[in-house]
Formats: sequence, structure tokens, C-alpha cells
Amino acid sequence: MRAVRVVVHGRVQGVGFRFHALRRATELGLNGWVRNLADGSVESEAVGHEDALRRFVEEMRAGPVGARVLEATEQWFESAAVPTGFHLER
Repeated sequence: MRAVRVVVHGRVQGVGFRFHALRRATELGLNGWVRNLADGSVESEAVGHEDALRRFVEEMRAGPVGARVLEATEQWFESAAVPTGFHLER
């Protein structure tokens, strides 16, 4: 199954970014997780159909209202393991 890891930098913590990612991933039928990183960025890994993953990456690049994404990097790969659902990691 196709997967993508996205790391976004900027004003992305304290603005509801993880909940935005969770909501959009769930709406798109993706599985995976999202978490804050110690450096102030947000990282997410999603597994699903490529068209839904591309829309998810667009959402991560835009972020929720109040966020200011300065940079987003993405890594595409094939995943043999498919997590169940999409969740917040702490």
C-alpha cells in the first residue's frame, strides 16, 4: 500500500494542526498517525490510496486557520503494514 511521511515546519504547534490532520485523514479514509516533534514541527505518516494521500499532503502544506507553514517535506514509500485508523501520537 502507498504511504507518505510529511514533516511541516513553521507555526504549526498550538494552532490545532494535529487535530486538523486527524480530521482530514479520517475524511479521506487514510490510516496512520500525527505527532508534535520537539523542534516545534509536526510529523505525520499516512497510508492509503495515492489520490487521497496527495490531497492529505496538500492539507498538511496548507494547515488549519492560524497555522503558518514555512516548509513541508514529504517522503513517499510502500508500506507492507497498514495501521488501523488514524490517531494522535504523543
